Amino acid sequence: MHLHLLQHSPHHGPGRIADWLTSMGHSHTVFHLHAEEAPPSLSDGDGLILLDGPMHVLDDEDYPWLKRERKLIAKALHGSKPLLGIGMGARMIAAELGATVGRGTFAEVGWHEVTLAPESPFDLPERFTAFMWHRDVFALPDDALPLGGSQGSPVQGFAWDAGRALGLLCHLEVTRTDVDELLTHSERPEGSDESPHAQPAESILADGRRFDQLAPLLDRLLSQWIHRAPA
Repeated sequence: MHLHLLQHSPHHGPGRIADWLTSMGHSHTVFHLHAEEAPPSLSDGDGLILLDGPMHVLDDEDYPWLKRERKLIAKALHGSKPLLGIGMGARMIAAELGATVGRGTFAEVGWHEVTLAPESPFDLPERFTAFMWHRDVFALPDDALPLGGSQGSPVQGFAWDAGRALGLLCHLEVTRTDVDELLTHSERPEGSDESPHAQPAESILADGRRFDQLAPLLDRLLSQWIHRAPA
């Protein structure tokens, strides 16, 4: 399979996703929308992955390419190819499905436990720790199943159309290098200073094993997702 990856910011890259695709025999192309690269044609690939970004899903004035991306997402949802969104990418899919997207009560930054929803169609541990970097959240779209929730965000993900379309608020793909990049070059999500769910940089980086523990979770999730709708 050949996957299209849409990147919205120089500091929110694909992380381990790129290496996972290569290791599994899949090819991929990264489209840097933030650098004014045009989004791909859906017909040229076998699946679509939307990465995170710091902007709001309707921030068209500052990011006019968001309109073209929304059209691409709509086509993907009405098609048959696998679609994955992470962070802002998940919020864009949720919005296209008619779900409410907006600012959450608290920012979530750092490492937080996710409890798997009983209805989740994906086989993951009942509890696992994921990396968080957000304030904006989404409601569960109609006809979607929840993946799980955290203390700060009850909806951490959703699966739609039998899991062909998957949205994740949390991050399983990040490496220590990715998080170093965020902490150094990207503004922390709004409200991080006041949030009880936002950790300081030294706590986030204190245990490097956390990053290693994400790898099998990512493998487990992507392996199930990519076979939900073979192209």
